[in-house]
Amino acid sequence: QVELVESGGGLVQAGGSLRLSCAASGRPLGVYFMGWFRQAPGKEREFVSAVSYSGVSTVYADSVKGRFTISRDNTRKNVYLQMSSLKPEDTAVYYCAAGAGVRPSNRADEYDSWGQGTQVTVSS
Repeated sequence: QVELVESGGGLVQAGGSLRLSCAASGRPLGVYFMGWFRQAPGKEREFVSAVSYSGVSTVYADSVKGRFTISRDNTRKNVYLQMSSLKPEDTAVYYCAAGAGVRPSNRADEYDSWGQGTQVTVSS
């Protein structure tokens, strides 16, 4: 498995921005896609965004399309989630995940490594 550590969460007002980071380490990573999921209190974990190994292909949930941008830096083994125009309904614990392969996936069961999560709270 890959070790993933998220950072960048916090409290922000509605309409504000945050940038989440995820650092990967551990065994040789090989070819892997990466994604972000989130879980709000009392709700199931849901897909947010994913990026291919090359960084060229991206996928977004409809709820964040146009507001969030995912990117990665393979040199530093990092993946980022730039979140803008945040809404109270974006409040959740955000998890970074990695899966073996080239193309990004929106299915949680295709990821085999998960971070501990970082809290994002958006106040109205």
